Amino acid sequence: MKFLEAHQLVSRSSGGAPFPFLLAMSGTALPLDLYVRAHAVQRGLAAEVRHLEFNTLHQALVDSPRRDEREVFLLFPWDLVPALDWRTGLAAEPLQLSEMQEQADHTLARIAARPLASLVYVPAAVPPLSLPRRTLELTRWLESRALGAGGRVLSSDVFQLSSYLASGCPIGGASLSTVAEHIVNAAAERKRAPMKLLVTDLDNVMWAGIIGEDGLDGIACASDGRGFRHFLYQTFLTRLQRSGALVAAVSRNDQEIAMAPFVAKRTSIGEEAFVCIVGSYSAKSSQIRQIAEQLNLGLASAVFVDDNPVELAEVAAQLPDVTCVQFPHTDDGLPSFFETLAEFFATDVVTAEDRERTELYRRRLAGMAPSDAKGADLTGFLKQLEMKLVIRDRSRGDRARAVQLINKTNQFNLNGRRVTDDEVAAMLDRGGSLFTASLSDRHGDHGEILSLLISEDGLAESFVLSCRVFQRQVEHAVLSWLAAAGRAPRMLKFAPTPRNEPIQRFLQSSGFAHDSDGVRLNVSAFEDAHSTSLELFQISTVVVSDDRESLGYSGAGAQ
Repeated sequence: MKFLEAHQLVSRSSGGAPFPFLLAMSGTALPLDLYVRAHAVQRGLAAEVRHLEFNTLHQALVDSPRRDEREVFLLFPWDLVPALDWRTGLAAEPLQLSEMQEQADHTLARIAARPLASLVYVPAAVPPLSLPRRTLELTRWLESRALGAGGRVLSSDVFQLSSYLASGCPIGGASLSTVAEHIVNAAAERKRAPMKLLVTDLDNVMWAGIIGEDGLDGIACASDGRGFRHFLYQTFLTRLQRSGALVAAVSRNDQEIAMAPFVAKRTSIGEEAFVCIVGSYSAKSSQIRQIAEQLNLGLASAVFVDDNPVELAEVAAQLPDVTCVQFPHTDDGLPSFFETLAEFFATDVVTAEDRERTELYRRRLAGMAPSDAKGADLTGFLKQLEMKLVIRDRSRGDRARAVQLINKTNQFNLNGRRVTDDEVAAMLDRGGSLFTASLSDRHGDHGEILSLLISEDGLAESFVLSCRVFQRQVEHAVLSWLAAAGRAPRMLKFAPTPRNEPIQRFLQSSGFAHDSDGVRLNVSAFEDAHSTSLELFQISTVVVSDDRESLGYSGAGAQ
């Protein structure tokens, strides 16, 4: 996370659950403050950090901890052995190794005795002792003692001597965000441990791809190729379940579709490893709440894993006690991801009862009906995403992706009808219109995700939206923009299908009227109800011709 991104996250945050804790370190901690608050915002928390005055760490360890205050001790080698501090110069006569080890154990014991304390340790370079091998021996011993005390051990590279000597902050500027993230994780984990329930998303988490759109042949979770990350995740969940943790899954899909990869034996983890698998288009927070209630588990003992930051934000806003963890988008993010989950569910002993726990709870959840409760209002979070929407008029020129979207999208699909390129061309030749929309945000480019085909008499023949951008209000913004431009359809050719519940819910919102002819769009009522969705996007329009694209309107919201 860069400085500007951290600043924007904090300045645009609409709040969150209060998250007070002490950040205890001997050096200057102020450069960390912004990044700590930014990483807390990503977890739906409002960090309130208390710092120690410079070089008062050991005095703080003598004082009694404040009641109910979580503490994170960020330690360096000289916090355990004062003679190793660069700022005091090299000792003329180094201490004996045994004496230095005794000092370190004394400090670690004081931290261990504090009930709400967590430890983060940086094995930084230290001034040389009399022999190089003794220096290496001591630094490795200190690192092992920090690990043994339950600490998180970071890379030695986060230490920067020039910064420490110049300002008193021992952390290099490039590492401030990384260290801050570990600090927030340490503080949050202490609050919520031990964990008992892991709830996971399915699409692009359990497998690569979207089962509702790509089908069984389009997803991947084998131990090679693009599915390798997801194969590793499945093996991790299998181990987690066998150690006594409960694993559940929630997905914005029909139940039958969500279950399809398990029924077809495409996954290395079997359906029997899950206490339940819930497919529904309701808010994931409502599903998690219902699962926890029926299992008689507190929400503070639950971890939710998803790749989608919008879904994570919804759960964090509605269920602040649930710990939300983002599934990594790259292979390099897997080690820290697995380490985080392993720490949440760490256990020393696995009993026969632990191994049978999933089956016992499966019987308790038998017949659970999906919840229909509403989720959190994500307006504040969506504004922070800096979403950019490009609406393209493809009534002329290339339309291959638009036709492909119509023919592969099932969930947000107006009627399930498949079209050929010739049919679309004929409709456009008669005066019809074809619009698409592309979406990007500060996390990356989502590509072309919406297609709307309107006949010459104003009837929407096809209207589809990729499920990977559900909850972002793209559908509201596009129709609002078209309404303001006088180009919205007057009617929508709707037909229910076994899979299109998401668009059925959309068509039940304000601005639509259902009659025998179909679904009528009341433009003024729709604009009144949904025009605020335009404020979530920076909108540009492009007119596509046979050989080029020309920019239309560009700005925030509607014309």
